[in-house]
This record gives sequence, C-alpha cells and structure tokens, in this order.
Amino acid sequence: MKKVELLQKLNQQGAIFARHGAKHDVYMQPRTNKEAAVPRHDEINEYTAKAILKKLS
Repeated sequence: MKKVELLQKLNQQGAIFARHGAKHDVYMQPRTNKEAAVPRHDEINEYTAKAILKKLS
C-alpha cells in the first residue's frame, strides 16, 4: 500500500499526526487516545498497514 493511501484512510478515521519519531511518524486517535507508528517508506507492507488501521480505528 502506498503511504499516501494509508494516510488518507487514517485521516478518514479521524486519526491525527502527533509527532515525528526517528524513522517513523506517530499518529494518534483522539477518541481512544492510542498511538501508532507509521514508517516513512513510500510503500508500506499490507500487513503493517492493516495493523496500523486496526489499532487506530
């Protein structure tokens, strides 16, 4: 999955950018107060993307 697609899905779910990490960007779901690290790669593995979406849904 392209990183742009993943970020669009996260925004649709209401997740917001929290901060920059060393090699990842951290996004937060305000409703549940959970965070997930999103790698800064152009392509993100499908399993990783699904796990991030599930954690922040």
